Amino acid sequence: MKIATKPRSNKTLEKTVSFEFYAPQAKKVELAGSFNNWKSSKTALKKNKEGKWRLEIKLPVGRYEYRYQVDGSWQNDQRPTVECAPNAFGSWNCVLEVQ
Repeated sequence: MKIATKPRSNKTLEKTVSFEFYAPQAKKVELAGSFNNWKSSKTALKKNKEGKWRLEIKLPVGRYEYRYQVDGSWQNDQRPTVECAPNAFGSWNCVLEVQ
């Protein structure tokens, strides 16, 4: 996951975060998390020729939980994550710290 810093104002920072998910057969990949009230329709990824789905979003500094929705099925990040947190559905959310 790539994170780039961009000053938003003198007091807050906003960073560009890159999300990727490899699913060449998928028809739709979306991202849901605490940064968008778990509304995956707000953050759809775009597929490239190699079957990798990508999205860059700007997030303020903070701690966020997220998951991917691949053709309607919840999936965790395929890349190694530093931390996961249990959710109310008996599975785990990935955790992202934007610093």
